[in-house]
Amino acid sequence: MSAQERLAMGHGHVRPLLTGIVDRFRSIFYHTRNGEFTYPSHINMHTATSMIMALRQTRGLWTVGHRFERKECSPTHHHVERLHSSNPLSGLWKPTHLQRLHYGPDSVKKHLLHCLPNESSKAFVLTGSSLANKTSLIKQVEQQLGSRHAQTFSKIGQHAPVKELDEATELVMKHENIDTIISVGGGSPIDSAKAISYRLNEKKPGKFLYHITIPTTLSAAECTLGAGYTNEHGMKTGVAHPELAPHVIIYDSKFALETPPWLWMSTGLRAMDHAMELMYHPTATEIPCRQMALASAGELFANLPAYHKNPKDEQVITKLQLAAFASLGFLALNVKGGLGLSHTLGYALGSPFGIPHGITSCLTLGHVVKLKAESSEEDAAQLARMAPFIGIAKSGDNKKDAIAVGDAILKLVQDIGLKTTLSEKGVSKEKVDWIVKTATRQESGPVYDKVKQLVEGLY
Repeated sequence: MSAQERLAMGHGHVRPLLTGIVDRFRSIFYHTRNGEFTYPSHINMHTATSMIMALRQTRGLWTVGHRFERKECSPTHHHVERLHSSNPLSGLWKPTHLQRLHYGPDSVKKHLLHCLPNESSKAFVLTGSSLANKTSLIKQVEQQLGSRHAQTFSKIGQHAPVKELDEATELVMKHENIDTIISVGGGSPIDSAKAISYRLNEKKPGKFLYHITIPTTLSAAECTLGAGYTNEHGMKTGVAHPELAPHVIIYDSKFALETPPWLWMSTGLRAMDHAMELMYHPTATEIPCRQMALASAGELFANLPAYHKNPKDEQVITKLQLAAFASLGFLALNVKGGLGLSHTLGYALGSPFGIPHGITSCLTLGHVVKLKAESSEEDAAQLARMAPFIGIAKSGDNKKDAIAVGDAILKLVQDIGLKTTLSEKGVSKEKVDWIVKTATRQESGPVYDKVKQLVEGLY
């Protein structure tokens, strides 16, 4: 596949990683004590192993060391190293400002107040109407905050319509003493909190909010510095800034018990989508990004069926929360551009047709993995690495193994009861060309034809 074709198939915005930066991975030190897991700043190739061990835990705290030592080289040296390159691996992993990750039952009750940036902090709670009106979770958060609770906005809808962001931003601006935003829910409230912080900074430079997020799905929006929302024309757009990454993540299995199983499992496929597409992303780092994507996929494959059998198992819920974090939590600041074709198809299908992004991943991911396997030897080699992590014996043929990974994803979707079609979601076949054009930014050509064939197969 040519460079132009690769760009069209999911990396239309990707720019080569500006590196020439050598990170020297040194000795790793970790310990668990009283449920705490500490990940220091100097690490070596055993990082993935230590993080996999963290995935096996069901309670604890994850904190990031303050910085890496780096040696900058000439900024004119552009390249992206791939795993199979004959050159030594080199690159940059630049973490976000995430400070704490709490996980386990009752983590909100135990840790929320301690996570506020200071004793005089005032918090704005952001969520959707379902959590606010159909559960007691938001009341619990408000009561726990007590005098530190400034206001709650509970109108955030699916895909975060911009009108709701405007309204919430105006409310925050009326309270000069608000310094913290607490998002509770899935990707829409979490991304909305980031977008509100971005808008505040535009109006008052330096006014980014401290962000504490309590996710109730597996979408992993809490792991990124980007904020997606729906513009006035019904199309997904977004903003990004290093200061938008959440400062604190609290995974609480008690909160996740309130999530409808179909939503929980479908967002688990969204996390799988992140893990799979990071494997062939040209600027993803080997350590820890791809290694953790491999671990994430293994945990998701093992625990989504277990959750399907028993949605009340809080150990399984916590394992899935940590797997979702592993799918995208090590993305860091250096990965450039969109993740890949499954994600771009998801954007074309999501907001315009009212399909949740978890369901779009159920529709597209398995087929995209197979298309990637057949279209690119490099992508097939990366995807084939997934095979043993999801229970597939490697054959030694990368293309064959990568196709098997795609088939396994399709089977998983069916096994947990999420198989669907675009027809069932009310998407007319007359929209196929528009969907393909939106996803590929092309109107004809071999890539357009391949993606069109894929989309037609979703009916």
